[in-house]
Amino acid sequence: MPSTVPSSLPAVKVRKLQEPRGWAWYVGPAIIKPLLLATTKQRWVDGEKLPAVGGFVVAMNHLSHVDPLTAAHLLYDHGRLPRYLAKAGLFSNKVLGYFLRAAGQIPVERATSNAAGAYVAAVQAVRDGNCVVVYPEGTITRDPDGWPMVGKSGAARIALETGCPVYPVGQWGAQELLPAYSKRPHLMPRTSIAMKVGDPVDLSDLVDQPRSMEVVNEATERIMAAITGLVEDIRGAEAPATRYDMRISGDPYRPGAPRSSAEPDGLGDPGGTEGSERRGGQS
Repeated sequence: MPSTVPSSLPAVKVRKLQEPRGWAWYVGPAIIKPLLLATTKQRWVDGEKLPAVGGFVVAMNHLSHVDPLTAAHLLYDHGRLPRYLAKAGLFSNKVLGYFLRAAGQIPVERATSNAAGAYVAAVQAVRDGNCVVVYPEGTITRDPDGWPMVGKSGAARIALETGCPVYPVGQWGAQELLPAYSKRPHLMPRTSIAMKVGDPVDLSDLVDQPRSMEVVNEATERIMAAITGLVEDIRGAEAPATRYDMRISGDPYRPGAPRSSAEPDGLGDPGGTEGSERRGGQS
């Protein structure tokens, strides 16, 4: 897929951290940010649109397992600490689980009855004034050219429940740093990572309506349309008229899987760590 990030994008704009942070948010950035600065070139566009205070949802397209780190870099550079829906298995490691809890991350057990608890926790995190990051596609895109796929309803449901704003973010470049399902990152030369923040998605006419499937689907479609438009801006290209849908077109990483069961609807990808392992992707 094409990977060129236009050189004409505006320079990075940085806002100092406005919210209090615990020890995990001193240790994590001290380790991770220098690594990202050494291996990537950042192009943050319109990051000042992100609120300095208050709860909101960030909804982004999903290109790579490194996305949570690069998204955290964007948000941290603009004064916010991200909360992700992280795969519950990560919390079973005593040390990592301690760190994730200290950083305010939200465990989610996908495809179980306990997954509803993650939705409740995400809603509460927004109400507590936090930034919750959701990848509405629910997995790394399977579109052959890297465009956003059909979205899931998690970001929309959180926004409709809380009335919080949803800020769409389009990104491009992370798939060059770490290709989908690869275990070997491309560290040199440095990879250009572009992210563009859009205006809040207008859901005002939907918030007070009953939570019917039609209302939730409409909210989800508006969010995905906004994300796709931002990716078009970054790439300087036009997205396909119809978004890739694994329920129809299947999962190229699981060629034998039934198409109807490729990806059930849900909150979206929990922090970029999908419930399955690598499925025959690039290395």
